[in-house]
Amino acid sequence: MALIAHRETKLFPYAPAQVFDVVADVQRYPEFLPWCVGARVTSRDRDVFDAEVLVGFRFVRERYSSRVKLARPDAIDVTYTSGPFRHLVNNWRFKAVPEGCQVDFFIEFEFRSPMLQRLIGALFHEAVRKMVAAFESRARQLYGAPVTAAAAAKPA
Repeated sequence: MALIAHRETKLFPYAPAQVFDVVADVQRYPEFLPWCVGARVTSRDRDVFDAEVLVGFRFVRERYSSRVKLARPDAIDVTYTSGPFRHLVNNWRFKAVPEGCQVDFFIEFEFRSPMLQRLIGALFHEAVRKMVAAFESRARQLYGAPVTAAAAAKPA
């Protein structure tokens, strides 16, 4: 089986620190992220934590664990530690631009099961687009009307 990869770059009308905080709040994923039915942080040490996520899609339910490294407000790197994958890595980059935050998301994975690989692989690119859109919707829900990075940086 081959690795499946996807890169999504999108402009969010929020400050990088705001978008970073939404992505880093793994325990809240079930509240807004499609197909995420459970999530918890299992250990934490300053800018690194281990998380367990339960994903459900149609008749498939899989639990996996990852190590999450935070570099606020610029980057989040996630590496797989256990579960149904042979390989899983994803990276988030947050860059201040005049319109807000340029978000660059990259994910690459391979399931151990050929059946899961075929099932998820066929739907994967659209699923990632929906997932990134869900993070933007969550930012809107938490922070209200969009602001530009320049406006967010001005003192009150």
